[in-house]
Amino acid sequence: QVQLVESGGDLVQPGGSLRLSCIASGDTVTIINMGWYRQAPGKKRELVANAISGGRMDYADAVKGRFTISRDIAKNTVSLQMNSLEPEDTAVYYCQARARIKTYWGQGTQVTVSS
Repeated sequence: QVQLVESGGDLVQPGGSLRLSCIASGDTVTIINMGWYRQAPGKKRELVANAISGGRMDYADAVKGRFTISRDIAKNTVSLQMNSLEPEDTAVYYCQARARIKTYWGQGTQVTVSS
């Protein structure tokens, strides 16, 4: 089993920045990929960014050029630097860890972009 704990969510003004962090514990040797998803009220959960094993990073079109994902395999962490935040980025952000036969989720951290 893998446990994921996110932190860093907050209320921020449009144009501001936030950095989300997620730390994994437990059977972390089984983790292949780590990433971030988000879910806004009334909407489906969607991919924000994914750190693929081998170094490739994938981003949703809506966040390209504004968000940067980074993963530290040795420390079992994945972070999401979010710049130029927009009200449309308001959502609960979830950390995801994908193992060979199972996918794990954190509890989520709220990001609210509002003036």
